[in-house]
Amino acid sequence: MNGITLLQPQKIVFGTGCIQTLVEDYKKLGYQRLFVLTAPPILPLIEAPLAELRKAGVSIEVFQNILAEPTVNDFKTILQVARDFKADSVVGIGGGSVLDVTKLVAAFLNSDQQVEDCFGTGFIKTKGLWFACLPTTAGTGSEVSPNAILLDERDHLKKGIVSPYLIADAAYVDPKLTWTVPAKVTADTGMDALTHCIEAYTNKFAHPSVDIYALQGIRLIAANLERAVKNGQDQEAREALAFGSLYGGLCLGPVNTAAVHALSYPLGGEFHIPHGLSNAILLPSVMKFNMPANVKRHAEVAIALGCQPGVNDEETAQRGVDFIYRLAAAVGIPDKLTALGIPQTAVDGMAKAAMQVQRLLKNNPREVTEQDAKAIYNSLY
Repeated sequence: MNGITLLQPQKIVFGTGCIQTLVEDYKKLGYQRLFVLTAPPILPLIEAPLAELRKAGVSIEVFQNILAEPTVNDFKTILQVARDFKADSVVGIGGGSVLDVTKLVAAFLNSDQQVEDCFGTGFIKTKGLWFACLPTTAGTGSEVSPNAILLDERDHLKKGIVSPYLIADAAYVDPKLTWTVPAKVTADTGMDALTHCIEAYTNKFAHPSVDIYALQGIRLIAANLERAVKNGQDQEAREALAFGSLYGGLCLGPVNTAAVHALSYPLGGEFHIPHGLSNAILLPSVMKFNMPANVKRHAEVAIALGCQPGVNDEETAQRGVDFIYRLAAAVGIPDKLTALGIPQTAVDGMAKAAMQVQRLLKNNPREVTEQDAKAIYNSLY
C-alpha cells in the first residue's frame, strides 16, 4: 500500500448553528484584533456572533469586497488592509474565494515572501496567524484543504498555492449559512464538491484512507443536490450537501483533483466562468475520457451515485457518466461551452493553458495531451 500524509484542521466542528461554537472558542483564545473576510449577503447572518465578540472586547475589521475570482492584485490590496488593522487572527466566512483569500492573508500578513513566488506546492516558509474558516457554500471544501487559488493577471491563469500552512486551525461547517444560497450557486458549488470526490476516487494516487471520504461524499451529494437546488430551505438536503462538500475537501490535501480541474482553470482565468460551473460542464466529458484507464473505479463511482449495476463494469461506469449528464441538466448546468459565451476559436488557447496545470494533470488516471484537451473542449460544442 502506498504511503500517505493526512493533514487536517486541528478542530472540525459540524452542525446547524455551530457558528456559536466559534464565538465560544475564540473568546478562550485571547486574541484581540480579528480580521473577518466575508461577502455582503452573509453579513446579516453573522451580525449577532460578531456583536457578541465585540462585546467581549475584541476589535473587529470586516472586509467584504472579495470578487468571485480574486486576482493577485486583489489579494495584495486586502493583505494591506489587514496589515494596517494589525490583525492578530483571521476568520473567513464565505465561499471558496473568501476562504482561499483568508488562508493567504493569515499566511502572508507577517511574512516577507511574495504570494506570486509561492505558486505550486510547499513554498510558504512558516506558519502565519491563527485562522478559522466557515464555508457558506457546499462547496469548495476549502475550509479543510491546504490549497488556495488566485488568478494571476500576468498570464490570465488561475494558479494554486498548496502548503500545510494553509490548513485552518479550525473549521466550522454550519449548514445554516448555506440556506440563503441561490439555486444557481447551490448547483454550481454542489457539482464542484461532487467533482472533488469523483476525481479523488478515480485519481492515480487514490488511497483507501481517502476513498471512504470520496465515496460517502459522492453518495450524499448525488442524493441531495437536486433537492437543495429546488428547495433551499430543505434542511436535511442542505446538511447532506455540507457534509458531502466537507468530505470532498478532506480529499483535496492527500490526493487532490485531476484533469477536470486542470481543464477548468482556463475557463475561469480567461472567461471568468465561476469555478464550480467550469467543473460541472467538464465533468462528464472527462469521466468518459478517463473511463478506459480504470473502468472498475468508474463503475464503483456509478454505484455510489445510485446507479444500478450493468452486465459488466463498462456498462456500469457508463451509467455513472449518464447520471452526471442527467443531474447536471436537472440542476440547470448547460452542456455546451457556447452557452457560457466561449467561442470555439478559443479551444487551442485553452488547451495550451491547461497543459501548464501539470500539478493536477499528473494525478489523472489517463495521460492528457494537448490534443486530448482540445478534443474534450471540442466535444462541448
